[in-house]
Amino acid sequence: MIERGNPIPSIGIKLVTATGTSDTTSDAVLGEGTVVLFSVPGAFTPTCHVNHLPGFLANADKLHAAGVDKIVCASVNDAFVMKAWAEASDALGAVEFIADGNGDLAKAMGLDKQFGGLGLRFVRSAMIIRDGVLSDVFVEDAPGVNASGAPAILMALQAAAA
Repeated sequence: MIERGNPIPSIGIKLVTATGTSDTTSDAVLGEGTVVLFSVPGAFTPTCHVNHLPGFLANADKLHAAGVDKIVCASVNDAFVMKAWAEASDALGAVEFIADGNGDLAKAMGLDKQFGGLGLRFVRSAMIIRDGVLSDVFVEDAPGVNASGAPAILMALQAAAA
């Protein structure tokens, strides 16, 4: 698994933003400024859709006030699904979405897992990345959103600033 001090790998991805979908690399998206990246097992899946993404949307202003330049969500889904999820969640403009269709980024970060019936997915996690280097990583060790939720990330950012 990726560890503190490791650079973000350079993996080809599709980026979904308010301005559209583009081909780019993970290090280009995550490599500048302070970025919060949270990964979910799947767009529209119950916990991801009802608990994880909404927490980041509700706390976007607080995260930015704590020094976050960009909030990014990654999932092993195709760009069409990620765009539909972003639109359905009213998240475009507040969150950027990485479509890691083949799970290459998830595997490169060591945050991949086979979920029964869903295939290879990202594990539920959140990271604080500073200028392309992992500062902190929070991986859920049980179902639900606790360690990787927006409130936990806010607390980590505030503790680092103190």
